[in-house]
Amino acid sequence: MRSITTRFVMLVATAAVAPLVLYGAVSVYSLRAGTRQSVIDGNRNVAARAAEQIDQYMAHHVSVLQSIAAILRNTELQQWQQKVILTNHVLAYEVFRELTLFGPNGVLIATSRLGQPTLQPPRVPIREPDIAPTTVDDAILPTTAVTLPLTRRGEENGWLVGEVSLEELWRMVNRIQVGQEGFAMVVADGGQLIAHGDPDQKHRIATAENLADHDLVAAVAARRARERSDGTDTASPNNDDDDELFTEYEDDTGRMLLSVAAAVTSPEWTVIVEQPTSEAFGLSDQLELQLGVVITIALLLTVALGYYWGRSFIRPIVELTRGTEAIASGRLEERVDIAGTDEFHQLGESFNSMAVKLNELQEDVRRQERHAMFGRIEAGLVHDLSHPIQNIGNSCRLIVKLFDDHEYRATFRRTVDREFASIKRVLEDLRNLARPMPLERFPVDVNRSVAEVAESMQALADSAGVDLDVRLTPGQPFIEGDVFALGRVYRNLILNAIEATAPGGVITLSTDEHDARIRVAVEDTGAGIPHDRLENIFEDFKTTKRRGLGLGLAISRKIVDQLGGDISVASTVGRGTTFTLEFARVEARPEVSAPTAAAS
Repeated sequence: MRSITTRFVMLVATAAVAPLVLYGAVSVYSLRAGTRQSVIDGNRNVAARAAEQIDQYMAHHVSVLQSIAAILRNTELQQWQQKVILTNHVLAYEVFRELTLFGPNGVLIATSRLGQPTLQPPRVPIREPDIAPTTVDDAILPTTAVTLPLTRRGEENGWLVGEVSLEELWRMVNRIQVGQEGFAMVVADGGQLIAHGDPDQKHRIATAENLADHDLVAAVAARRARERSDGTDTASPNNDDDDELFTEYEDDTGRMLLSVAAAVTSPEWTVIVEQPTSEAFGLSDQLELQLGVVITIALLLTVALGYYWGRSFIRPIVELTRGTEAIASGRLEERVDIAGTDEFHQLGESFNSMAVKLNELQEDVRRQERHAMFGRIEAGLVHDLSHPIQNIGNSCRLIVKLFDDHEYRATFRRTVDREFASIKRVLEDLRNLARPMPLERFPVDVNRSVAEVAESMQALADSAGVDLDVRLTPGQPFIEGDVFALGRVYRNLILNAIEATAPGGVITLSTDEHDARIRVAVEDTGAGIPHDRLENIFEDFKTTKRRGLGLGLAISRKIVDQLGGDISVASTVGRGTTFTLEFARVEARPEVSAPTAAAS
């Protein structure tokens, strides 16, 4: 069960802190999403600019080759003149390693090399400039071959093939750096890695690593294939589909990388920019952490203030609760101390005044209860002792006159013994209420003990005009108990039944067995007991009779409890009452029950 302080703090948290937390969560989410998109867009722009530079870089080399082809195609030059032109252009443009001119049939016409050319004519006719796959030369530098068709009057008139060094491409890629740890790389058509901006990753180029399985390389290749099948313009591949050209993955070293891509128009290369997510989103994470710390501090501060003010507000209620619990537990001398001048202080004063009056009222009730109890005891003692004492007194007065009469002296002795036994029984009942009765436990034949008590009470039942009916269960059920104590319980119940039953009524004593439990029932057809008196009928000095101490049932319950049994009562006004005793059955057969019963 939550305390009021906790509820108050939860109320403050719900009313004040929840909007702050919600605002903080929305802010963190917006910051994360916005920063993430901003970083992705920034890296994508870097990749797009790099792709554009590579387009211009390769387009420049192709345009130089086209100018050379125009010179060779539109002028009637000798072979040696063509060789000189090719050699001069190789010397003028360091990017060209070799320029070779082939005839319509692939026949070598002229080359810039001193010996045999390393370049070859195309195997299939081409009508557009063709850029061959990238290779690595002996110096582990990337090169590619660019083939230009030569046409005259619409007919193919040979090819100009140039070997282009991509060393400047490497320098261009090396200059692309994102943050401190982000680098760019260029992947050729087919997945071959041809340039990497990270010096520690250059060896991947020498090993001709293939990145065709890279998510972004595969995505660019799939988009190009889709554009070709759709017949769309592939000259400008950087369109709205760029939204899918980014991913996050874990590299071989376990780092999480943010990777974005941009497609190169010609040749069909792919530029990939990769940056560790710890750096790419570092600022976002830092701002998110700062915002989270601020929100947490604000939350804790709000909760702390709410708890403090809640405690100060609820402290009077706690004090009143403590005082109420003390009063409920009977400590009427307890008082509360609530400072201030507000309503709580007034309530505390009222509580203390109430406690004083309750204390006085309790003392008055106790005094009245003592008087009432002593009155009941006095009336009971007078009722239970006056008759025996009166009989003894009358007998004593007669014995003086009839002392010589032997028969009366015998009668006098029996009368005195009987009345003193009654007085002793009353005193024993009073004593047994103050301390447990000593009981001896051994197996007792229930049927036999009930039958013996019924036989001893038969004369009293006959004199009262009631019929005493005994119904015993078959066999010999045994319980663990004390024959004398059980007989006293039976006699008390039978005596009460006789006194409550009008002449002509029936009192039934019965025993039965159920689920290893032995039950003894005393049922009468008397006036019955009102329901409001059944709840306390087994209490001390409680009786439904007009006179007497009311100790019989209280002592009976105490005996039954000591023997480990249960006693219960059911009654209907005008029909009768049934008292039921229940004990656990034992299997042991008694060896001394008969002598003990006889002795009792």
